[in-house]
Amino acid sequence: MESKFKFSPILVISLFALVGFGTMALLVSGNQIVHFDQAMINFIQGLETPILTAIMKFFTFIGAGSTIKVLALITVFVLFLLFKLRFELLLFIVVLIGSSYLFRALKLLFLRSRPDLNRLIEIGGYSFPSGHATNAITFYGILAFILWRHIPSRLGRSILLVFCTIMILSIGLSRIYLGVHYPSDVLGGYFAGGLWLTIAIGLYQFIKEKMAERTPTNA
Repeated sequence: MESKFKFSPILVISLFALVGFGTMALLVSGNQIVHFDQAMINFIQGLETPILTAIMKFFTFIGAGSTIKVLALITVFVLFLLFKLRFELLLFIVVLIGSSYLFRALKLLFLRSRPDLNRLIEIGGYSFPSGHATNAITFYGILAFILWRHIPSRLGRSILLVFCTIMILSIGLSRIYLGVHYPSDVLGGYFAGGLWLTIAIGLYQFIKEKMAERTPTNA
């Protein structure tokens, strides 16, 4: 009973992410989300200022694949030194590698062109789903999952969640602001990354429980 109770929130979130991504994929494939995308782009890019542009370029740099790789290496090194983690760091690495392959495969499946209005930076490749959004939710999501159990105070955990949430949202928002992604691309990336993240965490918890069951306890 305890195992099912622990796993059920992961299952619910996974199903939510699956339905969310499926909905976005259908809307994008049928060109039925154009008005939503355009309205959101007009609103977000209507906030343009030189200072905000610099901030958004910073967040898009932080969410880039090359930057994520550097941050991941630093994170693995620090977490191993601080907590001597092994199995959790393997989960961390698997999640990030899987995320990278996932959004690339999906981009090739949907072949959606990037928006071509008011681009503040130039970038190639396909648009749906956003790789930055996928990387952001998987990197900061798995980081929050791992650190949560090692932070004893409620305040520390709250700061962790607020920080990770701000990073995820800011990286996704930066792609819309800079004109290189539709809002539906970012939402699709969040859903795709969230689905992969929860599946990986669910499998991790399942394996950990099975290992614990097989470990003999002293009488």
